[in-house]
Amino acid sequence: MGQHQSVNIRQISRTRAEQVGYYRFLENENVTVSELVRSLSEHCQQQVEKRHVLAISDSSEINLQSHAGRLKPDKLGVVGNNTDVGFYIHPTLVLDAENGFPLGLSTVQLWSRDLAHQDKHERKYQHLPIEQKESYKWLASAERSQRCLSNGGARMITHIGDRESDLYEEWATVPDPYNHVLVRVCQDRRLLGQSQSLYTYLREQPCQGTYKIDVPADPRIGRTAREALLIIRCALVQIQRPDKLKAQDYPPSITLYAVEAIEVNPPPGEEAIHWRLLTTHRVVGVEQALQVIEWYRWRWRIEQLFATLKKAGLNLEATQLESVEAIQRLTVLALGVAVRTLQMVEGRENKDLPASVTFSDQQQQCLEVIAPSLQGRTKKLQNPYPPASLPWATWLIARLGGWSGYSSQRPPGMPTLVHGLRQFESIFLGWKLAQNQLVCTR
Repeated sequence: MGQHQSVNIRQISRTRAEQVGYYRFLENENVTVSELVRSLSEHCQQQVEKRHVLAISDSSEINLQSHAGRLKPDKLGVVGNNTDVGFYIHPTLVLDAENGFPLGLSTVQLWSRDLAHQDKHERKYQHLPIEQKESYKWLASAERSQRCLSNGGARMITHIGDRESDLYEEWATVPDPYNHVLVRVCQDRRLLGQSQSLYTYLREQPCQGTYKIDVPADPRIGRTAREALLIIRCALVQIQRPDKLKAQDYPPSITLYAVEAIEVNPPPGEEAIHWRLLTTHRVVGVEQALQVIEWYRWRWRIEQLFATLKKAGLNLEATQLESVEAIQRLTVLALGVAVRTLQMVEGRENKDLPASVTFSDQQQQCLEVIAPSLQGRTKKLQNPYPPASLPWATWLIARLGGWSGYSSQRPPGMPTLVHGLRQFESIFLGWKLAQNQLVCTR
């Protein structure tokens, strides 16, 4: 599959009748976004029992400016540049806190901004209650994720967000004995009983130790791939309530643990890595600080999810569907495909992971049926993994995606697995039809 190929109904349909069926499904008003999201949440629930999980939330825009002339304008809103049109998504990706493996999506929010969107820095906007702000999405995601994951039997939940989620309202309402919060700091907050602000106070703390990490390249900010040496500091702090919040609604201060990681001697011309994190997890030494940093670094998984959804994988924004509602339904379905792709990439060598993490019982039965046709006569072209394991299923999907199957070759990457999943979905639909497991309705 080419990197810039879009989510094209013809690529997951073998016949004209199947194409029409997919279009009708996505255009059907009875197929609601909430039902599709619930399906994703229910699958995620099944994976979290007795686990400590990380619930990582973030937002991304679906830019439909290139389709503005053919889509109904009343269903669109402005996106990031306040000129282009589209809508926003805010999924919560759930990871196993032990190893960072993606378990699924606990919730997804979709919304469109008003065409006369109010800037969040305007004074009038700042004094609105959080329930009337777009930033309420963070609290809503935490509440829905807590309900989903608790019902699934999760042992503990850590809600993770980037700087945009550094909200006093979240600190005051989300944490309890089973729900923790870990956020990258956005603002230099006032501290109760201290003359210094948070940034200064952290900088004055003794170094707890150093830590080396591999930093991936990020062309968006001109960052090269490198090994970075970080200095680690941590402290117990009491954050004061902002003046804009009413005293009767929120406590005067909140006790949190702060962790700071600063890169020593970054490459010339590049900005040093500098993370300031706040968390409800107890951090009183370097080992606990490093664990918190590792959890925060896994937030990168949700960036990979968005990359898979867009040009690096499914190229959702190039879809040719005729209505915004259908594109939103397709977006939720595509998020499910993106998660499955991440799971295969992360678990392609882990024989202990069952295929049921990613594939239903019916899908595994179908994979068993087609497995012989995807293997060669020589040992080198035999699936080397235990049946019903995730690597076994990933090997088969990669073969469908055009991978050679030779272990000496580079492991299958995201584009190959995305293409393989598309091929499999078409085969699976035909297999179900042959099994009389699909009922056609008018």
